[in-house]
Amino acid sequence: MTVLVTGAAGFIGYHLSQRLLERGTPVLGFDNLNPYYDPALKRARLAELRATAERTGTALQWMEASLEDPAAVEAAFAAHKPAKVVNLAAQAGVRYSIENPQAYIQANVVGFSHLLEACRAHGCGHLVYASSSSVYGGNTRIPFSEHDSVDHPVSLYAATKKANELMAHSYSHLHGIPITGLRFFTVYGPWGRPDMALFLFTKAILEGRPIQVFNNGQMQRDFTYIDDAIESVIRVLDKPAVPNPDFDPANPDPATSWAPHRLFNIGNASPTLLMDYIEAIEGALGITAIKQFMPMQPGDLHATSADTSALEDWISFRPNTPVREGVARFVAWYRQFYGV
Repeated sequence: MTVLVTGAAGFIGYHLSQRLLERGTPVLGFDNLNPYYDPALKRARLAELRATAERTGTALQWMEASLEDPAAVEAAFAAHKPAKVVNLAAQAGVRYSIENPQAYIQANVVGFSHLLEACRAHGCGHLVYASSSSVYGGNTRIPFSEHDSVDHPVSLYAATKKANELMAHSYSHLHGIPITGLRFFTVYGPWGRPDMALFLFTKAILEGRPIQVFNNGQMQRDFTYIDDAIESVIRVLDKPAVPNPDFDPANPDPATSWAPHRLFNIGNASPTLLMDYIEAIEGALGITAIKQFMPMQPGDLHATSADTSALEDWISFRPNTPVREGVARFVAWYRQFYGV
């Protein structure tokens, strides 16, 4: 019962693959190790996965390839016949999508279409894919609910994630594939992405450099600790989407469907002020940051906050790790990994 994990050397993909291997689920890792951020960190994650596979005696197969390559995707399905798929491969980053839009179209839209087509051709017991809290875009009603419309993205990254949700629904409707989309809210923790605030801030503070605080610190994020995110993914993966028997086409619910397609927020449901987040980093490091206050960046959201009631109803779990605890775990990992 192999699970195909795309983006397996990425932050969330690495942690998910670890959990699957530890519970004895064979994993087919699929990643192109692209240089958006340091591939050395991705290779270090891969080395950890191989060590876990050896220690647990659980099969780990690996393909270094891109979803943009339809032949590689076809080969992965034909050779390994995954029972379920978790798509975490994507070109990430809101701001980079403004500078390099074609990278997002190719990876997030074209690549996802190849994966959907392979799931159709070879059969798939359940496809779980990463969407993003960015899809809420211009919405101002807080907390963000899956039951609200998300038709006003403010970045191309968000638009590609919304496109993924629409594409997934069409394949679920046409081909009866159980598909679940997960809108992740600012996931953080050990082995995290170097382009995200926690990593950037920690590195700069330790090096005595200023940190850039956007929108003059007047921002809120629903920071979600990685272990909570992975627990959510595992439980969702184990419970394939089903049609909503109460779905009313005359009054459609964006979160559900007559097709076996569902959407869930993966968030801590406890938004944190950016300045409080920085204070948690300072506390864990024992160093006060030098702050450079900056204007709001194009494509950013002023605040994110997840309504996770649907997730809790579906899997009897909701993320709940306090930010100070999660930040302290990241700082401990960072110091150990980089020897600082």
